[in-house]
Amino acid sequence: MSSRIDTDSLAFLVADCARLMRAAFERRIMAAGLGLTAGEARTLIQVAAVNGSRQLDIAVRMGLEPMTVSAFLDKLQARGLIERQPDPLDRRAKRIVLSEAAGAKLKQIGCEIYAVEKDAMQGFDHCLQDDLQHALRTFRSNLQNAEQPAEMERELRAVE
Repeated sequence: MSSRIDTDSLAFLVADCARLMRAAFERRIMAAGLGLTAGEARTLIQVAAVNGSRQLDIAVRMGLEPMTVSAFLDKLQARGLIERQPDPLDRRAKRIVLSEAAGAKLKQIGCEIYAVEKDAMQGFDHCLQDDLQHALRTFRSNLQNAEQPAEMERELRAVE
């Protein structure tokens, strides 16, 4: 058996593409002069994805520590793009909601995302783009479903 790992395997290709897309997004955000870092832009996108999320939920979706997300949220709040509102179910927690001003900034960020995707999809016809998007949604769903039983198993072990 060879000890060499195929760097053209699906796992490596997905990881490399994600890394390259993220780097391209960061370059575009910096060059666009939006007054946001790439991390702040990603955080704003996550707030918009589920407006009214708690900070912890945003951090989990982003794969970041809550304190890192808190720093991004502080900056977004200082710029008037988000608001922290009391959580009616937990008085210790805050819900993060978009402000009126966030719409214009999200539109600008969306333009930068579109440009990155357009560059990445050069040479793909519309059918191939649709197929890739569908395949990646299924891929993500499969991985999310595989993750859930492992989380439940860990929780059950902790109770025992």
